[in-house]
Amino acid sequence: MSSADLSVNRVVVFASALVYWAGVCIQARRIRRRIGRSPNVKPRGTKEKLLWAGWLLVVIAWLALPFLAGTGRASPWLTIIPSLRGLVGLFFGIALTAAGYAGTLWCYAVMGNTWRMGVNRAEKTLLVTRGPFQFVRHPIYLFQVLMLAGTALLLPTPISLLVLVIHILCILAKAADEESYLGTVHGEEYGNYLSRTGRFFPKLRSRSK
Repeated sequence: MSSADLSVNRVVVFASALVYWAGVCIQARRIRRRIGRSPNVKPRGTKEKLLWAGWLLVVIAWLALPFLAGTGRASPWLTIIPSLRGLVGLFFGIALTAAGYAGTLWCYAVMGNTWRMGVNRAEKTLLVTRGPFQFVRHPIYLFQVLMLAGTALLLPTPISLLVLVIHILCILAKAADEESYLGTVHGEEYGNYLSRTGRFFPKLRSRSK
């Protein structure tokens, strides 16, 4: 990968990270104004505090990765996936990143005022089953993974892969916690929703005989 190609990839990765997390902040402020209180931005309990710490690491690494990948000659780290260099990595990286962010905005629109960052077990929100939520229970996390996968294609370094792994571990724990909470709040309705949807990927339905 030439230094010019690397510079383009670095710009795309940094811009996508900046736009995404700025969008999260804007979304949190917008929902706060609408509902008159924080959308559970502050973590509650030890588990959420650990998850927030993990995500803070992901955010910092995502923003720092373009600088860690080098500014001059291509970093030797970028040779770990040789076939993804050049225009191939750029095309698929941008495609995944754009799809992930577009999907996230779709989720925001569908969720409306029910969007929350953390879990408040004393609060009951509506169960959203429209849009992407009719297929998977945690589409926002899936779209985040798509964006980070795009980052790993654009800058395929050990750090970008590690960030992706850390994020996946965080969303697995967060999704399980959210499902426990929603099951308690919505009971049978949520049980039925679980039976017809997948956690991160659509559930395959067997054909009736």
